[in-house]
Amino acid sequence: MLLAATAFTPDPNPLSQQWLSALVAAVPIVVMLVTLGGLRWKAHIAGLTSWAVSLLIAVTVFSMPVGMALSTSAHGFVYGLFPIVWILLCAIWMYQVTVISGRFDDLRSTFFLISDDPRVLGLLIAFCFGGLLEALAGFGAPVAITTVMLIAIGFSKLRAAVTALLANTVPVAFGAVGLPVLTAAQVADLPVLAIAPISGRICAILGLLVPFLLLAVMDGKRGIAQCWPFGLVVGVIFGAVKWVVSGTSLYNLTEIFAAVVTVIVAIGVLKVWHPKGGAEAVPRVGAPMDESLEGQAPAPQAGDTQLTGGRIAMALVPYLLVIVVFSIAAIPAVKAALVSTNVKIPWPLLGELMAVSGQVSGHAVFTFSWLSSPGTLLALVAVLVGIIYKVPFAELFAELWKNIVKLRFTMLTIGAVVALAYVMGDSGQTYALGLAVAGAGAVYPYLSPILGWIGTYVTGSDTSANLLFSNLQASVGDQIGHKELLVGAGAAGGVVGKMISPQSLAIAASAMGLVGSESVILRRVIGWSLVLLAFMCVITGLMSTPVLAWLLP
Repeated sequence: MLLAATAFTPDPNPLSQQWLSALVAAVPIVVMLVTLGGLRWKAHIAGLTSWAVSLLIAVTVFSMPVGMALSTSAHGFVYGLFPIVWILLCAIWMYQVTVISGRFDDLRSTFFLISDDPRVLGLLIAFCFGGLLEALAGFGAPVAITTVMLIAIGFSKLRAAVTALLANTVPVAFGAVGLPVLTAAQVADLPVLAIAPISGRICAILGLLVPFLLLAVMDGKRGIAQCWPFGLVVGVIFGAVKWVVSGTSLYNLTEIFAAVVTVIVAIGVLKVWHPKGGAEAVPRVGAPMDESLEGQAPAPQAGDTQLTGGRIAMALVPYLLVIVVFSIAAIPAVKAALVSTNVKIPWPLLGELMAVSGQVSGHAVFTFSWLSSPGTLLALVAVLVGIIYKVPFAELFAELWKNIVKLRFTMLTIGAVVALAYVMGDSGQTYALGLAVAGAGAVYPYLSPILGWIGTYVTGSDTSANLLFSNLQASVGDQIGHKELLVGAGAAGGVVGKMISPQSLAIAASAMGLVGSESVILRRVIGWSLVLLAFMCVITGLMSTPVLAWLLP
């Protein structure tokens, strides 16, 4: 029993009643939500507890061999450390280099040259620049980087984290150069251009709503009342570009085009129109959302009017380098060269682990992407920034070690959560949840985004959610019709699960310098996630009817 000597294929219905199997499979998720969001446990304790529950259910209910369950847990934990924690660590390291170099204050002042309104800057940084980072890097880097950038312009820590998480929704389906939608199409055995336009159009419609929610998070009703024209411009332009590009052979560059075009148009609009109340909004945006967590708000600081062109250029160096380095790494020939250095390591006891489809599980091999990982590219940027800023190497790498120590509990949290995701997926628990939702019959199109939401919440990745559920979406589509719509909607649904994923919460908490605050962040964002999910479900359902069928390509 301790060793996995025979092949194991997960049974998603071990209790012979799908609703009952799904109910049991949902227990680890409920445990995570209750312990983290309700009981306010530390994230690493909640994560380890949820993993232990999922392990117990995997062995006792889903009949997974103990050795195999422990081994896939270990694989998940290691994957949580590399590449996920590695990306977070290097993103924060890059930011800390700007702090110890003394260039951080110049960055804040530089942003205020674009606009003196923090709400406008919040949309440009979190929604547009965050979308660009999602397209180039993904894996939590946008949340980590935009959170510290928002803090740089005067946002309170928690407000910055919530804003960054909420903004990191619309771009996710086409993140990491289109990988999620490509994966969905491949798993469903459909042409990618049958799926990408559908996911793109659903997310484009979502993008009309998100800027207004961001304004509400940043400055409540006054933020919407005073900045709605700018929010409308950002949402319409981003959505329009996304709508068009996602239906072309350049679908994998959808977010890059959308982010760049939107920033250009938005800056042009600011030349002829300025929202009212920007100065009055500064202290409100900087006010703590939770004083017991964040402490008193710092006094607002005015931007430096003595900035020179050289100081501005130096302040922007880290983020320009991020764009340049990741853009070069995304060139097909360069990307192929980097990927060729990946080291594939067979994982012990998982050689006989099968997926629900009957194929050998992808977890049977661990891929050590030491050079192609976004974390390694961010580390390169951090070192280059240190050289350009003339930070001594001893001080540069001492800062890296300080961050490793500071993130030790975050590492444990993310490792435990990914271990949970691996056990739930490999034992059949996650698929059991999917089958229960898919059993809804004719009303299923209204529920199809929920599978993506569940999958991304559990795994922390829209790509992984599509690996889990796109084949199921396609199978249901074969029975009730609307096959492409269901697969595309599932890929789109994952984007609103990203913000409440324990991985994302841990990244946001670490980025804002308040490790252990994941439960507070969860309570602030889960309502937005559910609102957006409901909105997406209605849109998708109506697209399966004559009411909105005209939206389909």
